[in-house]
Amino acid sequence: MAPAEIKALLFDVFGTTVDWRSGVIRAGEELGRRRGALGEVDWGAFADAWRAEYRPSMERVMRGEVPWTNLDGLHRASLEVLLRRFGLPELSGEERDFLVTAWHRLDPWPDVVEGLRRLRRRYIVAPLSNGNVALLTNMARRAGLPWDLILSAEWVRRYKPDPATYLLLPELFSFDPGQVMMVAAHPDDLRGAMRAGLRTAFVPRPLEFGPGGAPPPREGAFDLVARDFTELAGRLGA
Repeated sequence: MAPAEIKALLFDVFGTTVDWRSGVIRAGEELGRRRGALGEVDWGAFADAWRAEYRPSMERVMRGEVPWTNLDGLHRASLEVLLRRFGLPELSGEERDFLVTAWHRLDPWPDVVEGLRRLRRRYIVAPLSNGNVALLTNMARRAGLPWDLILSAEWVRRYKPDPATYLLLPELFSFDPGQVMMVAAHPDDLRGAMRAGLRTAFVPRPLEFGPGGAPPPREGAFDLVARDFTELAGRLGA
């Protein structure tokens, strides 16, 4: 694969571009300080449990068991389950909103902004996320993510790995799918992109699930493997 063949790069967001776990933990701890009397909540376990609801909640939508619901709505429904599971007291609507929108206030990994700025000089760069448009826009504005446009599963009302999500950008720009590269820390996401005809780049994020988390798998043959976004930029001539 020659870099000249690639016209655009799509990026998974949660875990690949931003550190979701630390952001959710930070929001929980801040809520505890504001409210008091929350007891001994393990916010790391809370964040992991919330993330574990991510895929099952989307699969219920994809199977047609529930009508289309964007990720903010799915996060809110999952939160109601978690509040009971973790024995938390009743929270106000405002406090629930604060936790749900924690997913809008996530920090990028240290290499991300520089890497994206370099890549943007040569390629179209955009998120391709199951996150909804408002979430991704708020996140980008807060974190300074220099996207050219916001692409979300919300546009097609189908969640990854549905091929319609991966083909959004090729269709919008009249690109061949092979001229677009998906960048992710998750092999299952990259395999979905492959099935849609996209190129793939694997960028591991060993701290996605915290310092004690399992190292990311590297299952499959990808077009590129890079340590981080700045190395990816170098490998792609940016």
